[in-house]
Amino acid sequence: MTRSGKDPHERLRTGTKRSTSSARWLTRQLNDPYVRKAKAEGWRSRAAFKLIELDEKFGLIKGATRVVDLGIAPGGWAQVVRLHNPRAQVVGIDLLPTDPIEGVTIFQMDFMADAAPAALAEALDGPPDLVISDMAANTVGHKQTDHLRTMGLVETAADFAIQHLAPGGAFIAKVLAGGTDADLLALLKKHFTTVKHAKPPASRKDSSEWYVIAQGFKG
Repeated sequence: MTRSGKDPHERLRTGTKRSTSSARWLTRQLNDPYVRKAKAEGWRSRAAFKLIELDEKFGLIKGATRVVDLGIAPGGWAQVVRLHNPRAQVVGIDLLPTDPIEGVTIFQMDFMADAAPAALAEALDGPPDLVISDMAANTVGHKQTDHLRTMGLVETAADFAIQHLAPGGAFIAKVLAGGTDADLLALLKKHFTTVKHAKPPASRKDSSEWYVIAQGFKG
């Protein structure tokens, strides 16, 4: 117990209006140091630290002049890009509403829609140097189905990157445990100089998420 009388590991009482799983999620959020740090530093989500850590390892943001953020909501990754490279032009897209971010063009629309790729490309002054994707499909609780749905998003994101990136550009995308499917991995290796997988420290240990980092787009 602390001197204030509060347990440092806060727990929530599960009321009749809150499911056990919801209470468990809220308790985890309250006790998550990355969540507390994000609030203290003004980041919109703890996910910001994932990109910060990936950037520290792979040097992705500094040299980028145009960045596309796929699955931008709530905006943590775009915040990181703007802080680390204020001169970069950033455009993002998400089905969910995203509060405005200075220097960022935001589309609230489905990235899978036919009009989405053209809208993103036209919002930039030229081809992007960096395409980042933290997209994941809404889970249905069936592991194989959830994996297939998320990988479908990754494949579409990779296709966008291959079609639009400037030579030398980079692509980052969230994948699930097991990494990138063989066909997609082969495609990325064909079009990029290096392709690696990483799990940043900010990713929860019990999470199945990993990231694929493809650098040196061959054009």
